[in-house]
Amino acid sequence: MSAERVDVRVRRLDPGVPLPRYAHPGDAGADLAVSHDVTLAPGERQLVGTGIAVALPEGWVCLVHPRSGLAAREGITIVNAPGTVDAGYRGEIKVCLLNTDHTRSVILRRGDLIAQLVFQRVATADFAEVDALPDSARGAGGHGSTGGVTAWADETIPPGESGGTKQ
Repeated sequence: MSAERVDVRVRRLDPGVPLPRYAHPGDAGADLAVSHDVTLAPGERQLVGTGIAVALPEGWVCLVHPRSGLAAREGITIVNAPGTVDAGYRGEIKVCLLNTDHTRSVILRRGDLIAQLVFQRVATADFAEVDALPDSARGAGGHGSTGGVTAWADETIPPGESGGTKQ
């Protein structure tokens, strides 16, 4: 089964930047480049331009995700990951990058790939205020309520054994 396709109109605000593109068939994220040179000092965040604007059909959203290689090599992530480009937005896509390295500045050059665009269908909600919510198995259990990996003791790999699925 092939992935659903969506027609996205792209306006190049800077004629020298590449359009978003998929590196490999079947990739979920289309690579997005920075439109200007950027230096991020240790711990610095900066809103950077991409030189493109898009028009999405109603019922779709574009999510701006970090690039895993850039994160692993340089410590660069996106502050509000994933960023959201709504269907009605027509301005330049900008990405709020963060250098997580505490000691080294990171230099990005015009055209460097900085993020990935992932397109998804969205639903909108009709909100109805109630006096009480229905019960559920989880209830109000939130942050940390699952107990972490130590609660999975019967599924862990004994020390000294390699990874993989436990048989």
